[in-house]
Amino acid sequence: MDKDLIQALRLRGVDFTTARESETEGYLDEQQLEFATAQGRALYSFNIKDYMLVHSQFLGHEKSHAGIILTGQRQYSIGEQLRRLLLLIAAKSSEDMQDQVVFLSSFR
Repeated sequence: MDKDLIQALRLRGVDFTTARESETEGYLDEQQLEFATAQGRALYSFNIKDYMLVHSQFLGHEKSHAGIILTGQRQYSIGEQLRRLLLLIAAKSSEDMQDQVVFLSSFR
């Protein structure tokens, strides 16, 4: 995650953590999602292909997750990511995110 996006989200009171901060860098995608879910957090990633597969595997094994937010690596500027993430946060509760995959492109 870009440090400018991290700072901008924190200035707006968004409660989140990064893989670096939680010392989960290098974890497998499944482990990242399990960790985020244990923390009650949706996972934000640019890794669309792999996390769509992980989502399907979780549901196929009747495992729940706290939600996945996906976007393309270079799809949006930092400012546009911030704007769309804030729209998503305003629109969806943690209950709404349960076991869902949400694309940042849905929030304009």
